[in-house]
Amino acid sequence: MQRWAATLVAVAFIAAAPAAADEVGDIAAALARVSLPQGFHISVFALAPGARALAVSPDGKVVIVGTMADDVWRIARAGPDAGRARRFAPGLTFKLPNGPCFAPDGALIIAEFNRIRRFPALAGGGWDEDHPQDVVAPGGLQPDSESSPVHAARVCRYGPDGKLYVAIGQPTNIPSPARQKFNEKWGMGAIWRMNADGSGRQVFASGLRNSVGLDFDPADGALWFTDNQADRMGDDIPPGEINRAPKPGLNFGFPWYGGGHVRTREWARETPPADVVFPEAEEAAHAADLGMIFYRGDKFPAQWRGIFSAQHGSWDRTAPIGARVMFTPVKEGRAGASVPFAEGWNPGRLPYLGRPVDVAETPEGDLLVSDDQSGAIYRITYDK
Repeated sequence: MQRWAATLVAVAFIAAAPAAADEVGDIAAALARVSLPQGFHISVFALAPGARALAVSPDGKVVIVGTMADDVWRIARAGPDAGRARRFAPGLTFKLPNGPCFAPDGALIIAEFNRIRRFPALAGGGWDEDHPQDVVAPGGLQPDSESSPVHAARVCRYGPDGKLYVAIGQPTNIPSPARQKFNEKWGMGAIWRMNADGSGRQVFASGLRNSVGLDFDPADGALWFTDNQADRMGDDIPPGEINRAPKPGLNFGFPWYGGGHVRTREWARETPPADVVFPEAEEAAHAADLGMIFYRGDKFPAQWRGIFSAQHGSWDRTAPIGARVMFTPVKEGRAGASVPFAEGWNPGRLPYLGRPVDVAETPEGDLLVSDDQSGAIYRITYDK
């Protein structure tokens, strides 16, 4: 596959607060290193401090950006404020509001560390920022005693069944058996499914460690998700995962398996469930696979219509790996081997030049990529 260095389209760097000249220069220099397949180009869409999970409004006019701080950003795509990050619901207090997503009726959902809120859509556009409704009240995602920020980034998505799906990570690296029972009781290390008002909550998929990306295959409606696997098992094991859950009740093997078919030392003597579902695609160990989407547009060439996912980059590996956007082909519910799509933020040593977190698609078929290290959102376009 022929790869070209990125064509950096000139843009105005507009941020929530004025960006320092050296910050802007660093971002531009990093993008100049990014390589993409022939015909693709990358540019800066907006600056948003701590940018993490992305949600494009149903009408395509606004991008909502979550963070692992106390900010949620709102970025208009047109008009006088186009490209400028504004605080969403500035009168409210958020705690780790990583996960925005949109309901079928246009309402905005914000999945926080231990709470989920719904902001109703307004008839004239936008959302009621002053009167949100609790889908899951504070303390409802896990016990109040579980205040650890480990694996605290929530993500959400509405499924084709009209229900809300939310991923909840395990607050440990590898739990003890006693701790695992506690986690299972509370539905940690799982993907939940619930009605729009939070009722009817159930564990849809279990045996997860820390999923921070999920989407539904537009071809058959099956849920797919990334999962970050165990740390401190060696440089090259265990693999990260992209999984498929076509029905509820499936177990994906953690903590018996640290990732893929690799058993954890702590659970080596324990018999794993007989019906463990192994990943559709195994990713590089410790690359930290986070946000993912199925590309639904027709702007990209046919060979680039599948799953795009963001690798945040390793932290516990001798030579860093990741900090890139990956592509995974999917055909009839089966995944092929993942390949790098946009890379260049990893200079081969720490620190990274950028750390992709999430990907989203615009109505016209462009790809948005968030980077929480640089506080930037990039746009990837294609021209024949």
